[in-house]
Amino acid sequence: MKAIDDAIHDGVDILSMSILSVLGHIPAFHAVTKGIPVVYAAGNFGPYTQMVGNVAPWLFTVAASTIDRLFPTAITLGNGQTLTGQSLFADMERANQFHKMKLYLNSMCNLTVANSTDVKGSIVLCFSTTSVLPIAQLYGLASAVINNGGEGFIFTQQSTDFLVAWQFRAMSIPCVSVDLEVAYKILLYFSTSQNPVAKVSLTQTTTGSVIPAPKIAAFSSRGPSSVYPTVLKPDIAAPGVNILAAAPQVGIYKELGLYFFDSGTSFACPHVSGIVAVLKSLHPDWSPAALKSALMTTAYIMDKNGLPLLADATPNKIADPFDYGAGFLNPTQASDPGLIYDIDASDYQKLFNCMLGSDTNGSCTATESSLFDLNLPSIAIPNIKSSETVSRTVTNVGQPDAVYKAFVEPPAGVDMLVEPMTLVFGTDTSSQSFKVTFKAMRKIQGDYSFGNLVWHDGGSHWVRIPIAVRVVIEDSYSTVS
Repeated sequence: MKAIDDAIHDGVDILSMSILSVLGHIPAFHAVTKGIPVVYAAGNFGPYTQMVGNVAPWLFTVAASTIDRLFPTAITLGNGQTLTGQSLFADMERANQFHKMKLYLNSMCNLTVANSTDVKGSIVLCFSTTSVLPIAQLYGLASAVINNGGEGFIFTQQSTDFLVAWQFRAMSIPCVSVDLEVAYKILLYFSTSQNPVAKVSLTQTTTGSVIPAPKIAAFSSRGPSSVYPTVLKPDIAAPGVNILAAAPQVGIYKELGLYFFDSGTSFACPHVSGIVAVLKSLHPDWSPAALKSALMTTAYIMDKNGLPLLADATPNKIADPFDYGAGFLNPTQASDPGLIYDIDASDYQKLFNCMLGSDTNGSCTATESSLFDLNLPSIAIPNIKSSETVSRTVTNVGQPDAVYKAFVEPPAGVDMLVEPMTLVFGTDTSSQSFKVTFKAMRKIQGDYSFGNLVWHDGGSHWVRIPIAVRVVIEDSYSTVS
């Protein structure tokens, strides 16, 4: 808290915070009232729902996505078959040498077995078909293989997007993650060969449009917010997987050189902070809410190949606003968003009773009804029973004379009406308000469905906000089992 107060006193322009605060950091609110945007990481507890952190509406909450870079690593079997996994293996002296193979199947993938069997000179395959082994257990197995003289560790893993955890072990031996399909092929060779051997080649780097990207990282914390269900979180997604970062010159990091790879929403957060700084330099009079709006309303929801953004999970799926908020950031378009959804700091104070970063009961908790009409560039309605109407106001920051028409993509099972459907701006009319009415089409105890509201000026401006709605018929209902 004192650090934020000191930063405000020092006159900082942006606060980039890679820490978790369940109810929204009160000193961060104090910064926002001073016109300082506060960008927070969403947390690394995905892909489970309701785990998103830093959900206060005055914060800019960032999810993590992949980038168009993979690290394919070839595994060559004794029969000449070459299979591919991923690793960060770069030891030229150990690469491309055949070694005998040893198989740990299912329950054998444990430290007791690894420490009681002879793995010296062997490449170990840990193949689990009955459970998903946590990274910590796999990491411990790799350590045992290294300590007992093993020459490689190949393991099955569901996509976690935490390949970076293995770069430290890959300094000693190749540690290669493979999917079950590749593992089955290795198992088939192992079971039909009298002397199964394999070699691991140096990791290669593949980049470019052949890689579907961005995808929301498996670890990136998902919505909806458990604290403020009527505030759609996270807000936006940015690169946060396999990011090249400066290595602190201490401990094991020093052995990696000046740079190393790391992943997390903590690495996505600075991307957004930097872009907000650029936008703030272009538009120094914009509020923190206006800067956030500009990035959210121009975000991508399609990848660079024109396909819907995906989210790594088990299984992978088409991403939705609880994965990426408004989408993947588009800094070029954000500099000219056309319209912005602005919020004055006094609106936060009125709703949360957080006058200058403090309140009477210490919780800064708002009522659901008052949050519906907070002028956010998103709409979340967690408990619609029949109908609900929310209001928003947009401010024209583009050409003075502009006409915007509404285009709606209603959430499934919900009727959606925008009034008015056309907004006319002129030299004397820079702001316009509108209402959006949602009506449940079915009487069900449902789950969230998603949609979009877009304002288009007939030119280059498509001002889109995400929508999440859940239809309910009674409050005393739970799907947790």
